[in-house]
Amino acid sequence: MDLRSTQLSALTCLLFVSCCCHGGNILVLPEDGSHWVNMQVIMRNLHTRGHSLTVVRSSKSWYIQENSSLYNTVTVNPTETEDVGPDYFKMLIERSLALQRMSPFVRFFEQQKDITNMLKVFHSGALQMISTILDDAVLVERLRDAKFDLLLTDPAFPIGVLLANFLHLPLVYNVRWLNAGDAHMQIAPSPPSYIPMYNSLLHDQMSFMERTENFLRHLFSLLQERCVIVPIYSELLERHFPPGTDLLSVQQSADIWLMRVDFVFEFPRPTMPNVVYIGGFQCRPAQALPEDLEEFMQSSGEHGVVIMSLGAVVGALPKTITEAIATAFAEIPQKVVWRYHGERPSTLGKNTLLLEWFPQNDLLGHPKTRVFVSHGGTNGIYEAIYHGVPVLALPILFDQFDNVLRLQVRGAARVLQAATLTSQEFLEGLKDVLENPLYRSNIRKLSELHRDQPLSPLDSATFWIEYVMRHKGAAHLRSEANNLSWYSYHNLDVLAFLLAFTVIALLTSVYVCKLLCCRKSIKKRKVD
Repeated sequence: MDLRSTQLSALTCLLFVSCCCHGGNILVLPEDGSHWVNMQVIMRNLHTRGHSLTVVRSSKSWYIQENSSLYNTVTVNPTETEDVGPDYFKMLIERSLALQRMSPFVRFFEQQKDITNMLKVFHSGALQMISTILDDAVLVERLRDAKFDLLLTDPAFPIGVLLANFLHLPLVYNVRWLNAGDAHMQIAPSPPSYIPMYNSLLHDQMSFMERTENFLRHLFSLLQERCVIVPIYSELLERHFPPGTDLLSVQQSADIWLMRVDFVFEFPRPTMPNVVYIGGFQCRPAQALPEDLEEFMQSSGEHGVVIMSLGAVVGALPKTITEAIATAFAEIPQKVVWRYHGERPSTLGKNTLLLEWFPQNDLLGHPKTRVFVSHGGTNGIYEAIYHGVPVLALPILFDQFDNVLRLQVRGAARVLQAATLTSQEFLEGLKDVLENPLYRSNIRKLSELHRDQPLSPLDSATFWIEYVMRHKGAAHLRSEANNLSWYSYHNLDVLAFLLAFTVIALLTSVYVCKLLCCRKSIKKRKVD
């Protein structure tokens, strides 16, 4: 080996050591399901930059693997109070379909009751998880000894939020939903006069009656948060945290909120300095498909291919609905790739390929793809926007109804109601999205706007995570509003003071006037 080669080798080793030395030590507390899918995207990027990752997972996790080359794991064995496995989600789907058949008035109250019950189930599970962690003195000491630089979490449920506060770690959110609604509500002004509430199916231009409904939803959300969620954690906070610790204040204390939102999709609204928008960060250019799948795509000829997926949680809809969809698919000239679990539909056509899993991003980016039939999950919607593929939507659960409404308002999607779906209705909607050029034109415009950024959403997320590690937090970006009581935030105490001052001043003026008039009257009587 010559001198030059030796120098190059030494320089390479030096750079490698330098990279390792500057890599952060990050504790990650994710949510399962589709939330884990997008958390992994950020983690891979952090891993390639030399950061060490440790994931806290439940032993009952669906998707979060215990062994990985990407991260180390801390596995916790919580005692579940109620099963939230596949059967529970099947029940939620059936209930959602039943709600769609109700009148709007009845549906509103039934929906609030269902949301309350779901919050109890999910937050009780979260309580078990964080209690198991904090009650384990050995585990807590192990986490402290690891000297993490930062905790990265999805705060849909406050396990990571409470753990970061307990360990006094800087905190970064990978967030979309928090407590009973949109995470924006927890950090930025969110007037219900033009900001639609979760599951309202409203947009930002509301009539008087729609604003009334939205305001009622806002009140229900506050009640659910304060009367259902907060009490669940009260005993835990008393045992493990300083007196007076409040769950909502703890949740607002994150240094950076990486919000899975892009305003080409979301309605404009107020924001804060420590909110960073990373909507679509999981999207990437399409990669080559497996040979057999590529062959199927190419066999579609000039007609192209329809892609259908109902996401990570929903494998298949009830049989009557899947049969109706399969019948409609069989009548179109396009080929169909359908991500599907369950019994094969009897009406399935020869043009339809059923797969238990497929590379969704790569299929959406394929030049043969014409339409995406989707349940409206956030990840799939942003992938459709990124690749400019119009959407035929069948929303089923959670935020899916709001997601597809936003795309429909922008003329990039058509929405169908799954509960009452017929093969003819599905076929009509499918042909409309396939043949009407406006859908593709509108989604391509959104794609153009979404891609036109100085820094990619993923790079932006990575920068701000590293920013928090470099500066040991970002307290200077947090609003003082987080430390105000609700009445001080809305200046109700000031209004009360000014009102009291005005009333006292008026009463004093009246009293002085009466006193002067009485004296004048007495003097006049004496002169007479």
